[in-house]
Amino acid sequence: MIHANTPAWRRATLALCLGSMLVFINLYAPQPLLPLLRDIHEASTLKVGLVMSLATLTLALSLLVYGPLSDAIGRGGIMRASLSVAALATLLAAFAPGLDWLLVARVLQGVALGGLPAVAIAWMGDEFSPEAMSRAVGLYIAANTLGGIGGRVLGGVIGEWYGVQASFVAVGGLTLVGVAVFWWLLPAASAFAPQPFRVGHACRQMRGHLANPWLLSAYLIGGLNFLVFINQYSYMTFRLAEAPFALGPRWLGLLFLTYLGGTLGSTLSARVVARAGAPATMGLGVVIMMLALGLSLIPMLAVIIAALTLSAFGFFLCHATASGWVGRQAREGRGGASALYLVFYYLGASLGPLWLEPFWLWRGWPGVVAASWLVLATTGWLSWRLGKRLQRVQHQRVVERRLEHV
Repeated sequence: MIHANTPAWRRATLALCLGSMLVFINLYAPQPLLPLLRDIHEASTLKVGLVMSLATLTLALSLLVYGPLSDAIGRGGIMRASLSVAALATLLAAFAPGLDWLLVARVLQGVALGGLPAVAIAWMGDEFSPEAMSRAVGLYIAANTLGGIGGRVLGGVIGEWYGVQASFVAVGGLTLVGVAVFWWLLPAASAFAPQPFRVGHACRQMRGHLANPWLLSAYLIGGLNFLVFINQYSYMTFRLAEAPFALGPRWLGLLFLTYLGGTLGSTLSARVVARAGAPATMGLGVVIMMLALGLSLIPMLAVIIAALTLSAFGFFLCHATASGWVGRQAREGRGGASALYLVFYYLGASLGPLWLEPFWLWRGWPGVVAASWLVLATTGWLSWRLGKRLQRVQHQRVVERRLEHV
């Protein structure tokens, strides 16, 4: 068992944070290039948006395999292999001859990228003490934000200066170097207990996770919040690429520095949970996101940047809490339970354009905000309901303990 703040904990946490950064660098590097790709290929915003949504969709579906498989064969090998293949898929995307072939490459990339996020938190659950895991999850989610920032800034700057192909080459080369460091840093698992991989058993475990109200609420909160959060950036790039802002890919990439608000939110999540409890922390994150969306309606670039920073803080405060909640509430098949959370998470991202596009065509950015508020009202209610259920359970336990002493 690895305890917090020990050399082994630092090394393992650093490895998983690095792996997380590599995943999200590769996943999100094309996002600031969407307006440029739209113009190059003369495509609609919906089709160009598939560059993002297909990768997240295939990543989500791959989690259904990686999670249960990791419970049977181990987690370290899956993480190492998936990062290696992802780097090669990114280099393949660089040489795609057209938009359709780029979409094919992004599908392959999404399948490869799913290996690490599917099992990283389950690896922590196996190897770390509860306190060590709580601290590591916050840092791991913070690394997600740093990877998202780094990928978008790198993709946007290189894309504007040297072109889309150079952007993918740079990301792929950086990933290969990072993979080598990850292989060296990640320690061998010592507490993993393999379970025979049986399809029927895995399906029963998945059904059990979905029937567990403690887990299902977190799945829905994570997926629906991400539907709003990640796609607000895609539509914001289209908004800011047009007059009166007229920002190019380099500046659109720098816009994602607002993710630093999410780095802070995820890092602070454990402290907030310790004071207010997990359901209340999730609800607080949702309220912050709703306020930030309202602020983004003001057509001033400085205000929009502040709004996106605030939104990132609220989203990652909620996401880190919900992700850690799943890791603690799953009684068996922890890898499958964590993977199922991410399935909902990335399905939300993939399906977001189908929900938001009609509102964008109807009213532009105000339409996107209205559609997002409807979704966030749902996740806010789910957080409130989860809190009420937890209060009832805690009250019942207090009553039972008192009766035992009568």
